[in-house]
Amino acid sequence: MIYLDHNSTTPVDPHVLEVMIPFFTTYYGNAASIDHDPGHEAQRAVEHARTQIAHLIGAKSEEIIFTSGATESDNIAILGVAERYAEKGKHIITSVTEHKAVLDSCAQLEKRGFSVTYLSVDEYGQVRITDLEAAITPQTILVTIMYANNEIGTLAPIKEIGRITRAKGIVFHTDATQAVGHVPINVDELNIDLMSMSAHKMYGPKGVGALFVRRRTPRVKVAPIMFGGGHEKGMRSGTLNVPGIAGFGKSAELSGKLMAEESKRYQEFTQYMVNTLMGAIEGVRLNGHPTVRLPNNLNVSIANIESKSLIVQLKELAVSTGSACTSASVEPSHVIMALGFGEARAHSAIRMGWGRFTTMQEVIRAGEILVDAIQRVQKLNI
Repeated sequence: MIYLDHNSTTPVDPHVLEVMIPFFTTYYGNAASIDHDPGHEAQRAVEHARTQIAHLIGAKSEEIIFTSGATESDNIAILGVAERYAEKGKHIITSVTEHKAVLDSCAQLEKRGFSVTYLSVDEYGQVRITDLEAAITPQTILVTIMYANNEIGTLAPIKEIGRITRAKGIVFHTDATQAVGHVPINVDELNIDLMSMSAHKMYGPKGVGALFVRRRTPRVKVAPIMFGGGHEKGMRSGTLNVPGIAGFGKSAELSGKLMAEESKRYQEFTQYMVNTLMGAIEGVRLNGHPTVRLPNNLNVSIANIESKSLIVQLKELAVSTGSACTSASVEPSHVIMALGFGEARAHSAIRMGWGRFTTMQEVIRAGEILVDAIQRVQKLNI
């Protein structure tokens, strides 16, 4: 099978696995048990990974808090800021195209008496800066806008959002799960206060993530949402996943080194596939911004097909109809519906994601398989 669903998850890089293995067997100490050498070894691995991840995003190592993944990071950021700053205000701003981890966290806060403004997006999936500015009130304590959309790959105007929130003294959180390791990010230059990340989107293991929490100019405070031993500066209690964290650190290091080279290659894959599909099939439409987008994401809608029916025909390809986190749903993608094109376009969307080990030969073969399958399904639907 040709795997083209890297926006859902990536394989663990062999170099990452190599780093992880000793912490399952040889160096199996608890990173919180520093009264003996095995604990010290584990703690050193955790702190090294913290430094590697911080370096990738232009942060300080003490600003990296380890979690079980980006969903937990989103929850800590949103619920933790809401509780910590509730006396200042109870208004939050987000967008309609956010990941469910953000949308559902905001929905929880609405049940607790907070008000949430859900910004609409333009036809490319970007929030309008004028809408953001108009939505801000004296009660606004948090703006949470994802860095790169997980379905359509559009990049948000993060720099402009950061400029506005910093000037207004509002905490700015971004779910950067799809972006970290794939596009250059510097949290200081962008005025990001909180940022969610996940290892498995960048060739690390599943079940480990991180939250960047700014500790200087300004210092951001987050109330814990789970309690225990006070690990991770009290923000996330629980025994640390040392093998996963060590792997996350290595994946961050590798991604930083390979980012420019991989980005160039992914853009070639995207252009080839767009040209192939549009040259052979009528009614192919790109979803998302044509240029301000992730290099490793391609989302298209195809006239006269249902994407679920098409994917059944693709026995040799792993592609998806949208977010892996909601793929069991038969509802049309809330992201593509938000672009304003209607249910037909949402139901006919497929997402492809290129990866580190994807070859041009695989992309060429995938194009042939897709064209053949699309033509067969369209004939059945005429």
